[in-house]
Amino acid sequence: MEFELNEDQQALRDEVRKYARQKLLPGAGEWEKSEVPFEVLRELAELGLMGVNVPEDVGGSEMGAVSLSLAIQEIAYGCASTAVIASVTNMVAEVINHFGTDEQRKKYVSRITSGERPVGAFALSEAGSGSDAGAMKTTADRDGDRWILNGEKMWVTSGSIAGVFVLWARTGGKDLPGTRGISAFLVEPEFKGFSVGRHEDKMGITGSVTTSLVLEDCEVPAENLIGEEDRGFRLAMMALDGGRIGIASQALGISRAAVDEAVEYAKERRQFGRSISSFQDVQWMLADSATEVAAAEGLVMRAAYFKEAGRPFSKEAAMAKYFITEAAQRICARCFQVHGGYGYVKEFPIERHLRDVRVTTIYEGTSQVQKMVISRKLLEE
Repeated sequence: MEFELNEDQQALRDEVRKYARQKLLPGAGEWEKSEVPFEVLRELAELGLMGVNVPEDVGGSEMGAVSLSLAIQEIAYGCASTAVIASVTNMVAEVINHFGTDEQRKKYVSRITSGERPVGAFALSEAGSGSDAGAMKTTADRDGDRWILNGEKMWVTSGSIAGVFVLWARTGGKDLPGTRGISAFLVEPEFKGFSVGRHEDKMGITGSVTTSLVLEDCEVPAENLIGEEDRGFRLAMMALDGGRIGIASQALGISRAAVDEAVEYAKERRQFGRSISSFQDVQWMLADSATEVAAAEGLVMRAAYFKEAGRPFSKEAAMAKYFITEAAQRICARCFQVHGGYGYVKEFPIERHLRDVRVTTIYEGTSQVQKMVISRKLLEE
């Protein structure tokens, strides 16, 4: 069995690691007070990190799902907020590349990868439609050479800075209940009737802006329908499968940073005349955390490998996301405990990690949804 990265994957990981630790890690604490600077996001695009798994003909790096996971892990080690922006943007680029026409691919994916409009956003959830996408209320009605969209989207990562949105709306009317009759559209923020709504005041990942979107007779060109009319839900599910590997990678990167910081703190901190790293309870907290990180890495890499190999990977992605995002809560809590009172102040990054990692069990599908996916796939086998 081969567990080694190939030369290209190692080179990418090392390059992103160097960039993340030199540029992102020093800025993460300040950026959470406002937001990740746009020039940083443009730099990620110029480094090929906003289109890691899309073809070169649209400016992508074409390096595969394993490389994308490695990149998100390293970015998250430096700044979790930057990582979620990059993860969602890569997800959007992949959806457009996979389901879009040649014109859509060249127009929108190339804008992302070139750095012209380096951020993409995913607009599926609504106030009453989170895990239950079938409860969606946003509508799209055909009017000649355009679609007219009305409704409001919630929890949109990068809602105020994205250059393109993959946005879902109901086109099938009441005769197609549930997830049937849902279509996907490519929406630009300059379209008439489009506006950004409320900016959410969040517990963590505060360097990444999260907003609502308001669509009031929003005019979308007919050619901006992506995929088949009334069959857009499968686009969302395909995107979320890949996005779950991205969020698992984010949680893994945060966890790895937390463990490294706890190890260094334990070596330096002295109590009762000796380093706290000599205390068995501290050693065991570190051992438990490092073991869970290693186990999570195996699941995340397995899911990414399945995706890259073209094999079904929904179950593997759900397992990876479920395990590491739940484990990450324990890992960051233990590392916080190692820091003692110092963990509770913003001088040490562990306080930020504990807040940032909490949402990973929720977005791109809650832990409960992951268990539904896993059990459903098991029962189908």
